[in-house]
Amino acid sequence: MLHLSSQCRYYLYEGHADMRKGFDGLCGLVLAGMRRKIITGDIFVFINRPATHIKLLQWEGDGFALYYKRLERGSFERPVGTYDSATMTISAEQLSLILQGISLQHVKKRKRYQQAA
Repeated sequence: MLHLSSQCRYYLYEGHADMRKGFDGLCGLVLAGMRRKIITGDIFVFINRPATHIKLLQWEGDGFALYYKRLERGSFERPVGTYDSATMTISAEQLSLILQGISLQHVKKRKRYQQAA
């Protein structure tokens, strides 16, 4: 079962990923396209052009884990934001909302205390 943690960093690939790519192909996108190190434990998120498929790739210390979800109806929402080196950093909360099909544009968050970094 997939567990999303606020302790992890999540990087969304800017382009449209070919969902035929497996572990090695996605690692190539991370290294060449996103310019990130693959064995950091970070989670890399890939969405296809029609936004009906999503893949999450993570190094777990002894090998790669791949989560793959295909929607039978509807599509995944891509967050609006700024991409840096073909990558956008998203939060675990945003990724959870994307996977559940909840619109990121209409979520209204109430004010909460946040400790300064």
